[in-house]
Amino acid sequence: MSEVRVRFAPSPTGPLHIGGVRTALYNYLFARKNDGKMILRIEDTDQTRFVEGAEDYIKESLKWCGINFDEGVEDKGDYGPYKQSERKQLYIKYSEQLIEKEWAYYAFDSSEDLNALREKAEEEKQVFTYNAESRKTLCNSLTLSQEDTQKRLDAGEKYVVRFKMPDNEDIIFTDAIRGEVSVNSSRLDDKILFKSDGMPTYHLANIVDDHLMKISHVIRGEEWLPSAPLHVLLYRAFNWEEPVFAHLPIILKPVGKGKLSKRDGDKMGFPVFPMAWKDPKTDEIFAGYKENGFFPDAFINMLALLGWNPGTEQEIFSMEELIAAFSLERVGKSGAKFDPDKTNWFNQQYMKNQSNSDLLEAFIPILKEHKIEHIDKAVTEEIIDMVKERCTFIKDIWEQSYFFFQTPTEYNAKVVKKRWKENTPQYMADIKAIFEQADNWQAEPLHDAVGNYIQENDLGFGAVMNALRLIIVGDSKGPDLFKIIELIGKEEAINRMTLGLDKIKK
Repeated sequence: MSEVRVRFAPSPTGPLHIGGVRTALYNYLFARKNDGKMILRIEDTDQTRFVEGAEDYIKESLKWCGINFDEGVEDKGDYGPYKQSERKQLYIKYSEQLIEKEWAYYAFDSSEDLNALREKAEEEKQVFTYNAESRKTLCNSLTLSQEDTQKRLDAGEKYVVRFKMPDNEDIIFTDAIRGEVSVNSSRLDDKILFKSDGMPTYHLANIVDDHLMKISHVIRGEEWLPSAPLHVLLYRAFNWEEPVFAHLPIILKPVGKGKLSKRDGDKMGFPVFPMAWKDPKTDEIFAGYKENGFFPDAFINMLALLGWNPGTEQEIFSMEELIAAFSLERVGKSGAKFDPDKTNWFNQQYMKNQSNSDLLEAFIPILKEHKIEHIDKAVTEEIIDMVKERCTFIKDIWEQSYFFFQTPTEYNAKVVKKRWKENTPQYMADIKAIFEQADNWQAEPLHDAVGNYIQENDLGFGAVMNALRLIIVGDSKGPDLFKIIELIGKEEAINRMTLGLDKIKK
């Protein structure tokens, strides 16, 4: 295999969908696996769909995901510029070459004339296509004389350049994922290669750039598979070596039918973008995985397995492990169903494996949001270690541990009704006295002291312990009760018992 060079080539027409991130990821994994190069190219030839801020959003999202580039719009490289709007003169040159080789032609048909033909076809319950048959009767350089064509060009008449699709020819190529693909040219239309606004379409710019940037493998979404025959013919028209094509399966909705869209996320409560996106036209904000508390590694791990199978039972992969295991041969042909619950599961696994110190750094801003300014890092790390098994996101640490940091001001009414009996206040007062006399403020001796009290007074263990948890926590939740009591400290524990005895009684 010659040097592997792959590219991710998004258009700045909006936010980066997770399907696009997966395409970038598979290109990245393939490049790193084969000691190749990864290129970021911005395909901004469609000026009518340009969205302010989209390019920066794409680049920031890829950085958050840990997908790095060797060449591109932000990196040095020998094949720039890496933004198509800055390569306009190149495309004009190659467009003219295709016309000279009779693989393309000028078309002067007005949009009004073409719309009229479409409407007429629709009335006849047919579909108008600009193809090998219809072009014979339309206004183009194939039907006009050379002199008339030149006059129109000299007069500055608007035109597009169309590809001259061969008539009734089988176009055969091999896809690294799908095997042999064969399409007859009679099913294809004469695609526009150069628009009347002086910009190339995706089809021409893409092929020219991939060739000049020496792209060896074109790994892209399934939606480009119908365009692949045209792209293959363009390579052959230029007499260029074709890259290896690999068309990835689409990501399906959780219900399994149809392509996953941003509206699916809105309806079902999960993000479809790596980072939050604010639509500059409507100010509508769409959720992102980053802001929803996902670890980038967990997000990437989930995406990698959404269409690719490692061939083993392993599900948790570091980026290095993904690189080592990845191959196009194990990418599936059929769509991969997105599972929001499984996505959360991945984050939960990464949560468990994070160091307490790393989780603490991420948790501190949440503590400050709740006005917890004085933070004992050692104690807080211990708290995190106790609760992280129950957490999926950093924000869940607060839900599982707020009672370590805040004195209860309210008590769960259902738990009070169930656990707070006539003799409970006396038991709690006795335990409070035990705490006041305790010299060793650690969980085990405190547990033993209360256990002895229960045994000596022939009390029900559950009845006492559940009420003690209620008075300390305000609810029936939480990890080991005596560890909570140890970590909040003697003064705070006694204060909570005093407060609880007064408030619950009322």
